Amino acid sequence: MASTDDLILFAQVVEAGSFSKVAEQNSLTNSVVSKRIGRLEEELGVQLLYRTTRSLTLTEAGERYFETVRH
Repeated sequence: MASTDDLILFAQVVEAGSFSKVAEQNSLTNSVVSKRIGRLEEELGVQLLYRTTRSLTLTEAGERYFETVRH
């Protein structure tokens, strides 16, 4: 089961649109944020975010999950 902290982190990443902003806000490294989102994706068995060097985009599954997490 996904930890509450990972769910909050996922929501923060979606809202900020950046791993680095969320890492800074939470006094974490980019690597830690990335690994925790990756762990969440692995636990759920779906990709939540499309990652490029310049942007993050929610997948369709990510959009649905974000709506669930937000409420």
